[in-house]
Amino acid sequence: MVMDDMGFSDIGAYGSEIDTPNLDAIASAGVLETNYHTPPMCAPARASLLTGVNPHRAGFAYVPHADPGFPNYAMELPARAPTLAATLRNAGYSTFALGKWHLTLETNLSDGGDKSSWPLQRGFDKYFGCMDGFTSLFHPHRLVRDNSAVHTEEYPEDFYLTDALTDEAMGMISSHQAGSGARRPFFMYFAQQAVHGPLQAKDRDIEKYRGIYDEGWDVLREQRFKRQLDKGLFAGNTSLPARDESALDGVEPWKDLTAEQKIRFARHMEVYAATLDNVDQNVGRLVQHLKLIGEYDNTIFVFTSDNGGTAEGGSEGTRSYFSQFASMPGLPGSWERDVPRPIELIGGPQVYSHYPRGWAAVSNTPFRKYKTHTMAGGVRVPLVLSWPAGKGQGLHGIRNAFMFSADVMPTLLELAGVPPMKHVQGEMALELDGVSRVQTLVGGEPEDHTQYFELQGRRALCTHQWKLLSPDRLGPSWDPDAWQLYNVLTDPTEIHDLAAEHPGIVHELAARWDSEAWRNTVFPLNDDGTLLRVRPASELELENPLTLYRSSGVLERFRSLKLTKLRSFDIELDFEFTDRDAGVLVSHGDQGGGYLLYVKDHELHLSYNAYGTVLRGRHALDTGHHHLTVHFLSLPDAQWQISLTDRDGMNKVLIDVVPMMVGMAPFTGISVGADRCGPVDWDLSERHRSFPFTGSLGPVTYIPGAKTDLNPELFAELEERVAVVFD
Repeated sequence: MVMDDMGFSDIGAYGSEIDTPNLDAIASAGVLETNYHTPPMCAPARASLLTGVNPHRAGFAYVPHADPGFPNYAMELPARAPTLAATLRNAGYSTFALGKWHLTLETNLSDGGDKSSWPLQRGFDKYFGCMDGFTSLFHPHRLVRDNSAVHTEEYPEDFYLTDALTDEAMGMISSHQAGSGARRPFFMYFAQQAVHGPLQAKDRDIEKYRGIYDEGWDVLREQRFKRQLDKGLFAGNTSLPARDESALDGVEPWKDLTAEQKIRFARHMEVYAATLDNVDQNVGRLVQHLKLIGEYDNTIFVFTSDNGGTAEGGSEGTRSYFSQFASMPGLPGSWERDVPRPIELIGGPQVYSHYPRGWAAVSNTPFRKYKTHTMAGGVRVPLVLSWPAGKGQGLHGIRNAFMFSADVMPTLLELAGVPPMKHVQGEMALELDGVSRVQTLVGGEPEDHTQYFELQGRRALCTHQWKLLSPDRLGPSWDPDAWQLYNVLTDPTEIHDLAAEHPGIVHELAARWDSEAWRNTVFPLNDDGTLLRVRPASELELENPLTLYRSSGVLERFRSLKLTKLRSFDIELDFEFTDRDAGVLVSHGDQGGGYLLYVKDHELHLSYNAYGTVLRGRHALDTGHHHLTVHFLSLPDAQWQISLTDRDGMNKVLIDVVPMMVGMAPFTGISVGADRCGPVDWDLSERHRSFPFTGSLGPVTYIPGAKTDLNPELFAELEERVAVVFD
């Protein structure tokens, strides 16, 4: 089971105040690893964990929202790297995957895309979850079962994704047992969508944590660290890094916050705790099911996270996740990254929120920095391994020997008695980078190791004693003497930089990092940020006009965005209605941001959800047939003006100025004839649910127009780079 963006200290066994009795029981019965390392971002970590290969060799220098065309950015698992699932299936196992995948190029996520890097083509018999990097826990933007999108008109009012994934998991295991009984073992890869943003939880779980975080992040961080020392997770002379610019990126002291900030920030953390609490509840359900069918004792259960807690919520947190997520250059300084919403709505289905950076510092106690960083806060996460039937082998107690994500596969294969595959479809399989850590997990002496790290130019190299790192991106002005050096045996929290005292060790380890980088296809580095903005020319066809029908279902997110993102565009609508007809003509987005057009009471209505603030416009219509064009005109400072041209050629402005949808918004794709999956307009949804159009609805055509003038120098430079790369 892989958590998403969960920090080192977030479950009780690692010092948390969050109620996780089921995970704590698993930890107390098995091995609790304190020195497990992972790449500092999700897809590289998952690729490495599933293949036993280092992330760049596995094609994931970054997450698959980029496609610059280099081998380390292939963004699909190598054909010659059999996954843990494929290896176990080859040995007679049934194999199941649930939840987040995020190992497929965005261009291949559509129903008609190349599925060679989908779960079923990578060794799994069954799959249910979200192929994308994250989603809403109340209204997932797109769920996939096996190789097909699940058609969803609307979700039940009590739907919650963590519960649904657990139901599916128990169903897969039960059907497996019914079909093969004890004759065939199973492997399950359960990738939780929680606790990645947007953070959302059930009311009763949030209420459980009411007031728990009123003392603030400084006090909670100290309390977690004390529990960690009491539990023996670290030596008594380990120090907690002081709150300064280099440790926590300038997190403001809790005592200096306003009364309103304290209330709002505490609510954000109550939601985070409730989200994780619900995961633990579902772990309990899954464990009870395994016990019920008699499989628990002989099941190896591994629990970990893909990277450390994230600071993406910023200093204030956000109630408008996609607005905060907007990172492209050229956005106006007035851009609202935390659209005000009532505090009581934070955590519910109407708000896409994330906690402030101060709580991420608590999540990563006792380490410095966060997700995407190569300091310990980004790369050291929990790993719990329990195997009741194997307890006699010594798989019990706290272990502090180094382990990396690529080691998980060979470790589990050794425990299961299954050798790695040597050939894949007639070719030699890629050599594993990971090594089995069974000997250290059962209490053996720590083994020597060398492990590189790299993400966006931030680098590190770990050995048994030393950690060399460059905490900042390289960039054109990077100082080659800016390496930092830490003795991780005496200073696991990376406080005392010894680079000036040991220049020879720095030089030796820097040369070793270079050697490892070349061996693992780490280059080119995205050290100035521009590499991720290079897109292949093949994507240009996705920007051609597209006609959709009521039967088209929900168009995939990325394909939808290519029609609308950072540009003007038109929507041509052809429909007919009578006095009795009403409903949605087209929708695009959800509560995180988007727009929809619907007919009601002889009017065409526009609802525009500006990251939480809903703006509305309308236009009177006679009954009968209509052919209308709605225009989204790009304005300066990332804004649109929305107008329409009716059948008489008359033009009317529906909404004069709205903030443009940027980044990942709108997240739910385009839907014709109903507001499917996540609702754009909450008030409308409460009255009419998905509000299917009852009249006659013909084709809906999107016509992409001119691209925005946001940062034209950058776009000109990128076009030049693309021409060179893809010539």
